[in-house]
Amino acid sequence: MRYESTVVIDAPPSRVWEVFSDVARWPEWTPTVDTLDLLDPGPLRVGSRARIRQPRLPVAVWRVTEVVDGRRFTWVSGGPGLRTAGVHEVEAAPGGTRARLVIEQTGPLAPLVNLLAGKLTRRYLDQEGQGLKARSERP
Repeated sequence: MRYESTVVIDAPPSRVWEVFSDVARWPEWTPTVDTLDLLDPGPLRVGSRARIRQPRLPVAVWRVTEVVDGRRFTWVSGGPGLRTAGVHEVEAAPGGTRARLVIEQTGPLAPLVNLLAGKLTRRYLDQEGQGLKARSERP
C-alpha cells in the first residue's frame, strides 16, 4: 500500500528542510502528532528513534533508515505482519519548494490496515503537508 501527498511551499528548500527535519517540534505544527519523544539525542541521523503518539493510532517507535541532508529522510516502524515506511522529501520548485510525504506499508497485514485506516492515513498526510506549509511560510 502506498499513500502520497505533495504540497508546494512558498519558502526556500533550506527552510522547509529545517522545519521537516526537526521532528521533535512536529506536535507544534501538525494536528496528526500528539507527542513525539526522541529516544536518541542529537540531530536526525540513521539509527535515530522516536516514539510517536498520534490520534486514533497506536503509539509507535520509528527508526530513521536514510538521511540525505537537506533533501530527504526515511523512517520505519512496524512489527510482525506490517512494516510502515515514512518518506519525507523536499526539492526546489517554481515558487519555492515541493514537499512530498509518502507512507508505504508492506507485509501480509497491509491490505487489512489499508481497509481499516487507509482513509485516515490519506487525511493525515494531507494535514501534515498543510501544517508543514504553514510553519515553513511563517516568518
